[in-house]
Amino acid sequence: MPAKDVYHNVVITALEKDGWLITDDPFKLKCGTKDLYIDLGAEKLIAAQKGQQKIAVEIKSFISQSPVRDLENALGQFILYYDILEEQGSDRILYLAIPHRTYTEVFTEPIGKILLKKNRLRLLVFDPRQEVIVQWIP
Repeated sequence: MPAKDVYHNVVITALEKDGWLITDDPFKLKCGTKDLYIDLGAEKLIAAQKGQQKIAVEIKSFISQSPVRDLENALGQFILYYDILEEQGSDRILYLAIPHRTYTEVFTEPIGKILLKKNRLRLLVFDPRQEVIVQWIP
């Protein structure tokens, strides 16, 4: 299994504060003979719909010297997991969890705005100090 991200426990706490139940840590995907691991699986009871919403969350810290390189790696991993989940008919919605600092430094710049405009990914933006979710996109 892969190593846990620096913010792994922070994101768990933030999701729990937001009413999510962590169901998988990690969430295992099998594709042919290959095993892949998304950082977390979670679900939440939605009272208005009388059903459950299920998500898978890949956590990225963006702490290297190059935020663009981190973005390239995160996006590649996100697309791979997204396509496998879709191919398998999963009812989980995939999110990329990023610190608020990364959102302001990368996703408010043209390079990040393009991805958000094209609806290429879903973001879960969290505050690592307060251990809360700041924003869900979309």
